[in-house]
Amino acid sequence: MDKLLYTGKAKEMWQTADPDVLRVVYLDQATALNGKRKEHFAGKGKAANAISSLVFRYLMDHGVATHFIKKLSANEDLVKKCQMFPLEFVTRNVVAGHFATRYGLKEGAVLANPVEETFFKSDDLDDPFINESATVALKIASHQDLMQMWNVCRKVNDLLRPLFAKAGMQLVDFKLEFGRLSNGEIVLADEFSPDNCRLWDTATNHHMDKDVYRRKIADLTQTYDEVLARLQAVIKEEN
Repeated sequence: MDKLLYTGKAKEMWQTADPDVLRVVYLDQATALNGKRKEHFAGKGKAANAISSLVFRYLMDHGVATHFIKKLSANEDLVKKCQMFPLEFVTRNVVAGHFATRYGLKEGAVLANPVEETFFKSDDLDDPFINESATVALKIASHQDLMQMWNVCRKVNDLLRPLFAKAGMQLVDFKLEFGRLSNGEIVLADEFSPDNCRLWDTATNHHMDKDVYRRKIADLTQTYDEVLARLQAVIKEEN
């Protein structure tokens, strides 16, 4: 019988009969302010899982190693068990969110080059910024590990920006997480959905991500369903 290992803001992680395989269950809830605000949205888990599964398959088809194995059901996946790095790798293509408020900028300006930021993953500490020397000094990851993970982030950005553009969406920014498999290999892990990226409609600049919940401007599940439909259409065309 599967054993519950962890319940996060939007997912549960379950141990399976295989010690190297986990079952992920996407929950019908959304959070803001590092979990201080939480609400239930019927169908949200199904939509987020469908988007993430689609994106991970697309990345794997283009040479990106991930923990994803297969989709089990509407809300469930099988993934390879990883020792997760307590780091969040954020890539910003457009001024938005905390980056705008931090520097007193107006949202919407396309950055001259992608901005790369690393944060220490800790709800208790509000995910503080961490630089490379601190990451190495604290033995969280080596210089080589960080270089490898950032190279994957850049490849993901190069692959997904044009994909989302074809689907009528601008990939404003995104957060990635990584884990190490039992054989030592570092792979992309967690998920890729509107929970951990910003998407704006290229025609209207309307938000198509979790900001619709944070800012109370649209229905979350309907927004995610629209993102999924657009991605499915463009990936089907490519195939």
